[in-house]
Amino acid sequence: MPEQLGQRTIKMATINVQHMNDGNGDSSYASNSFLQEHAIRRALPFLKHAIKDMANHDVFFKNDCFMIADLGCSSGMNTLLVASNIINILHEVCHENNRKTPQSQVCLNDLFGNDFNNLFKLLPDFYDNLKKDQGESIGGCFVSVVPGSFYGRLFPDKSLHFVHSSYSIQWLSQVPEGLESNKLNLYISKTSSLNVLQAYGKQFHADFTKFLELRYEEIVCGGHMFITLPGRSKVDPASDDCWSLWDLLTKSLLELLKEELIRESDINSFNFPFYLPCEDEVRNIIQDNGSFSVDNMNVYEVNWDPDDTDYTNMDDLNLEHNHNQGINTTMKNTAKVIRAITEPMLTSHFGSSIIDVLYKKYEKHVEERLATKKTRQFTIVISLTKNE
Repeated sequence: MPEQLGQRTIKMATINVQHMNDGNGDSSYASNSFLQEHAIRRALPFLKHAIKDMANHDVFFKNDCFMIADLGCSSGMNTLLVASNIINILHEVCHENNRKTPQSQVCLNDLFGNDFNNLFKLLPDFYDNLKKDQGESIGGCFVSVVPGSFYGRLFPDKSLHFVHSSYSIQWLSQVPEGLESNKLNLYISKTSSLNVLQAYGKQFHADFTKFLELRYEEIVCGGHMFITLPGRSKVDPASDDCWSLWDLLTKSLLELLKEELIRESDINSFNFPFYLPCEDEVRNIIQDNGSFSVDNMNVYEVNWDPDDTDYTNMDDLNLEHNHNQGINTTMKNTAKVIRAITEPMLTSHFGSSIIDVLYKKYEKHVEERLATKKTRQFTIVISLTKNE
């Protein structure tokens, strides 16, 4: 097989399994997405501001149905938490303006491999809770599924009023070209060459630009887009807050290599289709594209340990938390988060036989790191309005 064709096959196979762990088991995304839930809840004040801004410009009062899309919705309670938040805010805004709450259509989007069946099972409680919270005055709410990549067209022209996406756009449409020199790495690291950093940045630029262009076609005039994505706090793509937890996963794989459980060529032929941009990078792409105006851009941090909700203590080492929770619990929580979002891709590439051993080693390395340094995920929140 020619090398170019072989690399293309590997990349396509990776994209086909680019989904979270399904089901509700101990390693599932549904059971280990509290970090993403914290990110959604911390973005709630900004989400309210965005929807209220739409009301001020009379975007949805003149429509009988408010069309909402959640892109990269994944599976589990977080998906319906987003939908509930948006609908409740919509109802609140209409009540404040003495208007009737319109019907709402919530379109849930993710790749074809997403566990949509798990979402369907949650819908009866979702509908019941909406009626319980808001009564019949909430207006009709209809949920549908739109599978497919958000790097392609998903909806008819000018059909959406509000597009939401949380912790999804960091996933690229493909593994970047030109990573042959990124040997014994799964992502950007301190040892990655300049061309590797540039390849990742170029792919994100192309993908995010395409994302904006496609959404411009699908959103009504004056419609909004609200994006929350993990990023990095520094301009340098190889900064510590960008790669540290992925580097620990690489370290775990290298131990398996020493034990001859995997081959070096297997590591060299795998890179995550993933990129953490900095704030200026995101802003510049939006401005260069010109399809949307930035209403607000905010940043905050989320602790990798989902049980650690202390955001006031900014010290690296939170002794009180480690004493109360136990560093063992902390590292298990963090390792489970990473396993839930990476296991399908790693299993597809390296096989299932090494997976449990791999994540056991990963737990150990996370424990060693978190014993001395509190790890947070830098998060960027952007509220956009479609330009005329």
